[in-house]
Amino acid sequence: MGKKIVVITGSPRKNGNTDRMVAAFTEQAQKNGHEVVLFNAATSNVGGCHACETCFKSGKACTYDDDFNTIAPDILEADGIVFATPTYWYSFPGQIKNVIDKLYSFCVAEKPIANKDCALIACCEEHEVEVMDSLKQPFERIAALVKWNVVGEVLVPGVLEVGAVDQTDGCAQAADLANKF
Repeated sequence: MGKKIVVITGSPRKNGNTDRMVAAFTEQAQKNGHEVVLFNAATSNVGGCHACETCFKSGKACTYDDDFNTIAPDILEADGIVFATPTYWYSFPGQIKNVIDKLYSFCVAEKPIANKDCALIACCEEHEVEVMDSLKQPFERIAALVKWNVVGEVLVPGVLEVGAVDQTDGCAQAADLANKF
């Protein structure tokens, strides 16, 4: 039986390196019988967490109604979560960070989000993979906090120009990652 996997992307660049790896992941996941729900945080309206701790009290995940409320039910139902992002200034882009911050709503409302598989797909301009440590470490800590099982990480350095990832094994790694769900 297939799983439901939510892929949260954070790249505003259409058909860029992140999108290409997500496409490879999605294609393989669907071939494996999984349902994939894509949420592009970069093109959505997701504000920051207000720390009001009124999560789910209005019937929605966030009292401050924005596009997070459209993906929150899918996150809750998902068997797997994938964060896919470029590296901006050695960290997550602000758009995806807002989604990550709003995961707090599930904790406040004591929603059952433990025991999901999760993965990270990331790329960066610089050639050292360590540049993505500032993505990797928070991702792994988030997974530990909410009791998610990290099934893999695809970290592809040295890709800036659109399509540069095609000159690496990044898309193949992303497709292989789908086999771990």
